[in-house]
Amino acid sequence: MVWMLIPLVMTFWFSLQRYQLLSPQTRGFNGGVNFSYLMTDPALWAALFNTILLLSSVLIITVGLGLLMAVLFSQDFWGRSVARILVISPFFVMPTVTALIWKNMLMHPVNGLFGFLGGLVGLPAIDWFGDWPMASIIIIVSWQWVPFALLVFLTALQSVDRQQKEAAYLDGAGALVVFYHVVLPHLKRAIGIVVLIEMIFFLTIFAEIYVTTNGGPGLATTNLAFLIYIKALLEFDIGVASAGGIIAIVLANIVAFFLMRTVARTMDE
Repeated sequence: MVWMLIPLVMTFWFSLQRYQLLSPQTRGFNGGVNFSYLMTDPALWAALFNTILLLSSVLIITVGLGLLMAVLFSQDFWGRSVARILVISPFFVMPTVTALIWKNMLMHPVNGLFGFLGGLVGLPAIDWFGDWPMASIIIIVSWQWVPFALLVFLTALQSVDRQQKEAAYLDGAGALVVFYHVVLPHLKRAIGIVVLIEMIFFLTIFAEIYVTTNGGPGLATTNLAFLIYIKALLEFDIGVASAGGIIAIVLANIVAFFLMRTVARTMDE
């Protein structure tokens, strides 16, 4: 009640108010004006497009790369324990620290590692956050979330029936055939859980954008979460920001609904 319901009701109430902090004397009930204004604001549609682009791109990278790395790290090789710790470590770094590392140490056009390596082979320096802002955010978020997918897939791979794999090899199946017909069907539930959990978190990506591009250039990297921040804490329009929050809540709950159904079905099985 205190932690969830009251803030939700307050957000919905504010979304129906004319609530501008710079002119509090004009505050009053205005019905759905905030929602209609937001729906006609080009920034909302740009933010929704960026949110979907960021979410889908990072999902493809994390699931694909996480699956490949899980297969690799399920094999026996020298130093596997140390390698697992190193590859999983990015997931435990705070998003703000991650963004600062990539911004100042790796992608900086003058002092960054990528610029230095490019200069060694005669390539010009790239202003990542100026020329490729959304691609930069996608790379940063993917680097942080690939370990999560790796952990889930690696755990699921441990329960693959070895006898079934050995029988497939004895029948003459190659490694790719075994992976496609034996391993991949076993990972179906794990892939679904990873996709749905990551979708919920990717809807609220904020720190990486705030630290690196601040939503720019223009609206190039402004997602829905950052747009709500702009409306609330830069334009001081609490009513419109609350309306944006309600839209974000609806989207998150749609994803959460499918997540809970998937988890429940998995638990039943």
